[in-house]
Amino acid sequence: MYSSILFSTIIKGILIYVLALILSKLIGIKIISQMKFFDFIMGVSIGSMIAKIIIDKDHVVLSGTIALIIFTLLTIATSYLNLKSYTARRIINAKTLILIENGRIIDKNMKKLRISINELMMKLREKDVFNLEDVQFAIMESNGQLSALIKANKKPITPDDMNLKVKSLSLINDIIIDGKIIDKNLEIAGIDQNWLQSELKRKIINNIEDIFYAGIDQNKKLIISQKYPDDFNIENKFGIE
Repeated sequence: MYSSILFSTIIKGILIYVLALILSKLIGIKIISQMKFFDFIMGVSIGSMIAKIIIDKDHVVLSGTIALIIFTLLTIATSYLNLKSYTARRIINAKTLILIENGRIIDKNMKKLRISINELMMKLREKDVFNLEDVQFAIMESNGQLSALIKANKKPITPDDMNLKVKSLSLINDIIIDGKIIDKNLEIAGIDQNWLQSELKRKIINNIEDIFYAGIDQNKKLIISQKYPDDFNIENKFGIE
């Protein structure tokens, strides 16, 4: 009896694992941080259905253990094939596609990946790119990450390009968060409330509660971000969907 459960679970495990790989490629591979809610629901649902198909309801512990071992071994084998075989990599991994070339969106590749203009623009902004015309190439990698190459004439000039020596950057100490002073960080930064108050007055800020965030660097430079008024509509101002 146990041998038949073992054999059945192994066969079902292998077949379902292969099917899951095929389905995941059809759906489109995304890293967890880029999953939308419906992507997450789909992944959870497929995982639940796979478990129900593989595991024998009359011998849950035995078949579940076997299935877990089989999936682990198959995952290790898949990783090994992915490392050693070019053909396996082409089959297993999502295809790398160019989405932008010389400032022009390649719409056919966008449709293949089922990615919207809004998603593409969001991914570009994550790379600090706000203008399509600045992009020489944008490539969607097989892991769901976007790589962007900026045109040479649009890249900022660095101090190294001009043979300039610059001071190293330092971490910022949080001084005020949501209108409240963090006394401990004042001590760490080597300042007191009197110094802070005088600096705020110099910047024409009379009420600490109006400050959403303030921090200070090693050169005693104060970085301040004030709260927006309650009637400020950020969507209407910037028009980002």
